[in-house]
Amino acid sequence: MYKMTDSAVRPLARAPTQAIEADEEDFKPLTREEAQKLREASPSLSPWWVVAGQLAVGVLAACAAWALTGRQNAAWSVLYGALVVVIPAALFARGLMSRFSSMNAVTAGFSFFVWEAMKISASVGMLFAAPRLVTDLDWLAMLIGLIVTLKVYWLALLMRPERKTV
Repeated sequence: MYKMTDSAVRPLARAPTQAIEADEEDFKPLTREEAQKLREASPSLSPWWVVAGQLAVGVLAACAAWALTGRQNAAWSVLYGALVVVIPAALFARGLMSRFSSMNAVTAGFSFFVWEAMKISASVGMLFAAPRLVTDLDWLAMLIGLIVTLKVYWLALLMRPERKTV
């Protein structure tokens, strides 16, 4: 059986610390101009644009359902399915954009999980409330509205602003 000695363990224990110290020596804070150039080179997509896109797609899907079926309850069901995505997404975006959520990395991570749990809970609650809120609910139409609206996340990824070369 192989027995590790204390001298065999010490170099391994020091290696990460030495690497961190070497990285700290190479670290150079950005100037205001460099930070501005970096922000311009990598524009971010606001979550509010995604929420607005989801709402627009949901309304278009509801209009299409009404035009294709001629039934008003199908349009309301599609719209409600879209709102099951849009309202919790707006709640999530509002929570992540709050001042508390951007204090530091720990609060940002904690805030993300809390608001994601709130988003899921709101969606599930809205699905349970659907039969009471929408008269003559068409479950298939509502599911179609929900799925179509969820696909806007993929469109947002494809249509996000291009990175500029610095």
